[in-house]
Formats: sequence, structure tokens, C-alpha cells
Amino acid sequence: MTGTKAGWFGRAWQSDIGYSFRTSPVAVAAAVVAFICIFCAVFANLVAPFNPFNLATLELSDAFLPPSWEPGGNAKYLLGTDDQGRDILSAIMFGARISLFVGLAAVGISVLMGVSLGLLAGFAGGKTDTIIMRVCDVMLSFPSILVALLITGVSRALFPNSQEFLVFGVLVLSITLTGGSGWVQYARTVRGSTLVERSKEYVQAARVTGVTPWRIVSRHVLPNILGPVMVLATIQVATAIITEATLSFLGVGVPPNSPSLGTLIQVGNKFLFSGNWWMTVFPGVMLAAIALSINLLGDWLRDATNPRLR
Repeated sequence: MTGTKAGWFGRAWQSDIGYSFRTSPVAVAAAVVAFICIFCAVFANLVAPFNPFNLATLELSDAFLPPSWEPGGNAKYLLGTDDQGRDILSAIMFGARISLFVGLAAVGISVLMGVSLGLLAGFAGGKTDTIIMRVCDVMLSFPSILVALLITGVSRALFPNSQEFLVFGVLVLSITLTGGSGWVQYARTVRGSTLVERSKEYVQAARVTGVTPWRIVSRHVLPNILGPVMVLATIQVATAIITEATLSFLGVGVPPNSPSLGTLIQVGNKFLFSGNWWMTVFPGVMLAAIALSINLLGDWLRDATNPRLR
């Protein structure tokens, strides 16, 4: 089994994409930054110095401490503390985990929904294609953040005492349904690729031999259009994370007892003009590092999978 894994890794490393990756300093640097950020977020319970959301460990006397290298800083709080005495470094790690969870969940649902509707529109054509594309046009005509605010606002008005899991579900749904970072981009991309694939000879041959449309779509068309979807999904993860941070910054995102990076920035912004810059700057740097590294990896993957650029 180990030999099989080593052989698979060796073939991937020696492939065209592997060569493109190891010869691109930008892609390697972006991968390292993304790995560090994701590792610290996923294993925050293990690598974070403190659990910033454990009320029993909070010391209000440690509130508003600057970073350790600043005058008045404390060595055990490397990046300082917030207004409740929480360690900023630990809060960033735990907050990044929530942001990544929401972003990945939103992209996963968007891919499933967008790919399904795009395949249906491109392969069925006719009125089905027209209806789906007009819905996409309507979604794109509204600003993404406005749609997300509308969905979260209506859900909070209808369910004022909703549980935490329901709040997360509504947040993921609002990001999924937005035109700029949700399912619409996948539906339009897949629809265009499906229109190209359905006119090729292998699809015509499958139809002549009596293969059902569902089998043609799932076994022949879908594998040939996954390349653009993977590239788009990589880039959209960063967009979804930024959208979640924006909603949290506006106060309609994740619950206050489970703050994400956007919530940390929003809380720190209240004290920014009081000289407590670290409460906003460091969560913002973490958010920018995650988004930038993922975007750079998405750009590299797009170029690496484009045969015209080889």
C-alpha cells in the first residue's frame, strides 16, 4: 500500500502539473502559506496557546495588552489581547477555522448545485436551458452582499431564537445563493462546457448505441468538464471566506460566541482609534493571507491545466 502511494505521488510529482508547481516560486510560496494557515485553523485546539472562548480562563486584568514586543506587552500573549483579555493569536486560529468551515461548506454546496443545473441546462437545452439561464441572470443582477444580507436578515426575523447550527446553515446558504460567489458561476461555466462536449463524436456515438442521457452525462460529459470546475472552486473558496468575513463584520454572520475572522475584525474596529491597532490588524492579516494564498494557487492551477499555455 505504501509503495502504491509513493508511486502515485511520484507520478504526480513528475507530471506536467507537478513540474509546473515545483518550478513556480509563487505557487510554492502560496502553498506553504495556505498549508500553515489551514493547519493552524484545523488543529487550533492543539497548536493555539490558549482557548480564547473558554470563559473560565479569561483574565479581564489582561485586557488591551499590546503585542509582546511593544512596551507594556506580556511574553505569553505574542500578538496581544482584546477587550476581554483573550489571546489574539489563539482567537485568530479558532476564528480562521470557523471562516474556513463556512467557506468550504458554501463552495461545496455551490459546486453541487451549480454543476447539476449547468449539466441540465447544457445537455437538455430548449426551455430548460432558457429558464435556468434567466434565473442566473436575475441572480447576477443583484449585488452579492445585498442578497446575503437579505437572506440572513429575513431568517433572523423569522427565527429570532434560532440555534447556532441553524445560524451557520443560513450563513452558508446565503453565500451559496449569491450570484458573485455562489452556484451561478458554476452553472454558467458547466453549461458552456457541456454545450461543447455534447456536440462531440463520442456523445453522438453513445446516443446511437442507446446509452441513456443520464449515463452519458454522468459517465462521459461530467469527467470532461471537471477541470474548469476545480479551478473555479479553488478561487471561489477565497471569495466565500471574504464574503463570510464581510457579513460577520456587518454583524449578520456567525454567532458572537463562535466568532470568525470577520467578527474579530469588527470587534477590533471599535477600539482602532483608541490605539489598540493589533485587535484589527492581525485578524485582517490572517484573512488576507488565506485569501491571497488560495487565489494565487487558483491562478496557478488555471494556468497549469490550460494546454494552450504549456
